[in-house]
Amino acid sequence: MSNAFLEALKQRRTQYALGRNVSASKAELTALIQDAIKHSPSSFNSQSSRAVILFGAESEKVWQIAIDEVRKVAPAEGFDKTEAKLKSFAAGVGTVLFYEDQDVVRSLQEQFALYADNFPVWSEQSGGMAQLSTWAALANAGIGASLQHYNPLIDAAIAAEWNIPASWKLRAQMPFGSNEAPFGEKAFMDDAERFRVIG
Repeated sequence: MSNAFLEALKQRRTQYALGRNVSASKAELTALIQDAIKHSPSSFNSQSSRAVILFGAESEKVWQIAIDEVRKVAPAEGFDKTEAKLKSFAAGVGTVLFYEDQDVVRSLQEQFALYADNFPVWSEQSGGMAQLSTWAALANAGIGASLQHYNPLIDAAIAAEWNIPASWKLRAQMPFGSNEAPFGEKAFMDDAERFRVIG
């Protein structure tokens, strides 16, 4: 059976070789990212996901902050490889910083005490769906991306640089840009080990 959504999902791959050869404008990219997040599901329609979309020099700052913060905790020997990887993320057009607003989570916990323990989990699930939606939307537009997690190392410096609200919890970073290298083959585990079909 043909399914346009699945075909778009299959295009979503990790791209580390990013460039700036993107024909879409900043306005078009911003609208695409905003729509992807806006139309992603969230528990109780909480819409707890937040995003900071950075382009050009502002995006580069994210990865310089990551270099500076990781350098503080990583062994000096071999750090050049880590630094090169972080610089590759700065080579793209932009970066999306994904957040979950903890004020929203706390408010739901107060309103629906019976489910209080679940709201942080559901918030993480909502954030993950927003990240996947954004990644798939970018891939469908021919734009490469990857999902990175340098939080919490970079949280404080990022918050200070862009005056991020204290209630926003950084969950992931997505550098994006043109695909400057082909994708390798993706390996999948055997379906029999992963799925059970009953009935």
